[in-house]
Amino acid sequence: MYAIVEIAGLQYKVQKDQRVYVNRLPSQEGESISIDRVLLAEDNGTVTVGAPVIEGAVVSATLLKHLQGDKVIVFKKKRRKGYQKKNGHRQALSQILITDISLSGAKKKAAAKKVEATEEVAEEPKKKTTKAAKTEAAE
Repeated sequence: MYAIVEIAGLQYKVQKDQRVYVNRLPSQEGESISIDRVLLAEDNGTVTVGAPVIEGAVVSATLLKHLQGDKVIVFKKKRRKGYQKKNGHRQALSQILITDISLSGAKKKAAAKKVEATEEVAEEPKKKTTKAAKTEAAE
């Protein structure tokens, strides 16, 4: 069983007991996370595709640790001008462990019902434009 989920704007293919590196999440280490943005799920040959997400599907995960990715060197140079600039960057990451994939585990929150206005507002006559008002005044 696998699922394709959206975490922090990026899509990941995940399976149970898999460790995934994602962009830094605001949770603390050791906390459990539930991901409800499940785009696609496969269970024993049955593929379920969401439009855009699968209703009621949840992927549970545990945040293992926060860390930094490998260093990326950013080097800029303009030839024959004597300009060189060297910068380094390390991406902030979180390592999560997928603990469970459930296709019917979450209950959708009840949407607030819209209150429809039963009283009809009396329409006011439209105001005349300045050009129409000038022609009436001239007559």
